Amino acid sequence: MSEFFDAPEDDNFASAGLRLTVDLTALTENWRDMARRSGAARASAVVKADAYGMGIEDAGEALYMAGARDFFVATVDEGVTLRLYAPEARIFVLSGIWPGTERRFFDNDLVPVISSDEQLAFWMAVLADYGDYPCALHVDTGFNRLGLHIDDAIALADDVSRPASFAPVLVMSHLACADDPTHAMNRQQLESFHRVSAAYEGIDSSLAASAGIFLGEDYHFDLTRPGIALYGGEAVSGMANPMRPVATAEARIIQVRNVEAGETVSYGRALQLNRKSRLAIASAGYADGYMRSQSSGGVPLRQAVPQGGQGFIAGHKVPVAGRITMDLTIFDITDLPDNAVRAGDYVELFGKNMPVDDVARTSGTIGYEILTSMGLRHERRYVAEE
Repeated sequence: MSEFFDAPEDDNFASAGLRLTVDLTALTENWRDMARRSGAARASAVVKADAYGMGIEDAGEALYMAGARDFFVATVDEGVTLRLYAPEARIFVLSGIWPGTERRFFDNDLVPVISSDEQLAFWMAVLADYGDYPCALHVDTGFNRLGLHIDDAIALADDVSRPASFAPVLVMSHLACADDPTHAMNRQQLESFHRVSAAYEGIDSSLAASAGIFLGEDYHFDLTRPGIALYGGEAVSGMANPMRPVATAEARIIQVRNVEAGETVSYGRALQLNRKSRLAIASAGYADGYMRSQSSGGVPLRQAVPQGGQGFIAGHKVPVAGRITMDLTIFDITDLPDNAVRAGDYVELFGKNMPVDDVARTSGTIGYEILTSMGLRHERRYVAEE
């Protein structure tokens, strides 16, 4: 039985063209699961990208109420929003601090993650003007994305001339290949990060995101950073996903039409029907994050992976027919019983019956991209399902 937090039966959700249901119980249970897997380390919650598309306000509040007290966001704007829903939490801003944003950090008690020489120099100047204030240091251990050079970070720890007000509360790095537990890069980065954590003895250290948590306690340090796993996504390649699904996306069927054998479907005549067929036209397309690469034909990916995307309706999986378009997707419902699908019904694009990572594979991408690509046109509701 579901409890609806904010959705009376006659609200916009009931008739939305594209709708997203977020199970907050599944979200918080996934966080508790990752907290248990983190062992002696504390588990934070990564809520960047609008909580991976789930809504930073409701998702952030649910995670805070579940016990999360450390959060990671991508931007200062996300941090300002989250502060309203996680009043006593420590909120780290992964993009760091830039001139003109100082007051927003201070006024909202946000912790900048310093990840470059330029940011470090600016931060030192900020401390000279404002006094003591916490920060985190991001150190690159081989990812070559963000982070201070490891030798520079270690030298900084030993620099007796650094300002006394410079007092990082966290040193962190990020694993490049944790989704492959056998990859040698994992151990190489672990060994490099041990050098960093040793240099900053007494300060919290963090290396493992979702996939890194599954690598075991050697990678956990003081604080873990689960992200995709919280939202039901697959963190480790080739391993059965133990997380509960959190999001279900559905699109309304606008029309059901009968089409004769030999006719073609959608742009480019990419699909020619070999039988008399029934097609359901759904109100979601690539403008909504339902990726064009899932088309059943007429896109480059289908040359390598013949199986296109599928939806779920009336208890059955149904294939995408032809190319996905900007606002619409066509599904072949010929094999369903007559009258099983009518205009106004909803087809599941991903969710409990269509795992998001399975959908991602037919798109040639990963679950992260599917979740975070859902467009602004969806209506969202939150439920708590036991």
